[in-house]
Amino acid sequence: MHFRHLGSSGLMVSEISYGNWLTHGSQVEEAAAVACVRAALDEGITTFDTADVYAGTRAEEVLGRALQGQRREGLEIFTKVYWPTGPGPNDRGLSRKHILESIHGSLRRLKTDYVDLYQAHRYDTETPLEETMQAFADVVRQGKAHYIGVSEWTAEQLREGVKLARQLGFQLVSSQPQYSMLWRVIEAEVVPASQELGVGQVVFSPIAQGVLTGKYRPGQKPPEGSRATDEKGGASFIQRFLNDDVLTRVQQLTPVAQEAGLSLAQLAVAWVLQNPNVSSAIIGASRPEQVKENVKAVGVKLSQDAMRRIDSILGPIVERDPKKTLQNSPRKRP
Repeated sequence: MHFRHLGSSGLMVSEISYGNWLTHGSQVEEAAAVACVRAALDEGITTFDTADVYAGTRAEEVLGRALQGQRREGLEIFTKVYWPTGPGPNDRGLSRKHILESIHGSLRRLKTDYVDLYQAHRYDTETPLEETMQAFADVVRQGKAHYIGVSEWTAEQLREGVKLARQLGFQLVSSQPQYSMLWRVIEAEVVPASQELGVGQVVFSPIAQGVLTGKYRPGQKPPEGSRATDEKGGASFIQRFLNDDVLTRVQQLTPVAQEAGLSLAQLAVAWVLQNPNVSSAIIGASRPEQVKENVKAVGVKLSQDAMRRIDSILGPIVERDPKKTLQNSPRKRP
């Protein structure tokens, strides 16, 4: 395993993070989820990402149990707050009330005294940013989180957040956006702002919810048991990529991957890690062997020729519009 700094902070994270967004507590049984976490640990992954909303808080519980017995100081545990975790109007958003109550719930479920990174899962348009950042400052000062991050914030929102964090005396060090060969909306604005601010990217969906593995074929039905057939979680997220033009072009990446000695999935993970602003790429898994395969992308340096060929093959179908970051965030609390 290789390690990188999380933004400009002193915290080191594994190049590959293990995330349990659509799996633990939802898609797979707990025994399989624990096996995947054990595989991640065996492969040298030390960074684990979750959120209170995943599987209705069950994902945090599963991860907490799976990591029991591990040396806590040797792990970096990330979680998030924003989406609804209860029926009430205050069981969501980034108000002081919800942040301070949510961190307690996350720590209890994760069976730990602190998280290494506590992240604003989206930007809350209904709470003054000053209130949100003051609450995060208090979480840090109370020792319940070491660092603060955000997810799917625009460049402007990042600038405002980092400015307030510095005034309040804590570090906002990370951004967690969707990023892949197919989805590059952060490159025009978020990445340049992050480089200037000392914010690192912890990217999710580097294989585009499985599309970049090549298992989805043009003109064919999705494989049984794949994310595209899972109405409980994954199907709605993957639909944007399931058209014959995208799937045909993904198949055309096969020679590029083969020449690099990689599978298509490994090529996809390696590709996001070529971006120097990316601190870590989050992978998920429903089987331990998926973890073992994706970790082979660690330390890979793709040639300039390979990068150019990828751009040439995918060019017309790549989503680059920076406005998508804001469009994918709620206008009001859910």
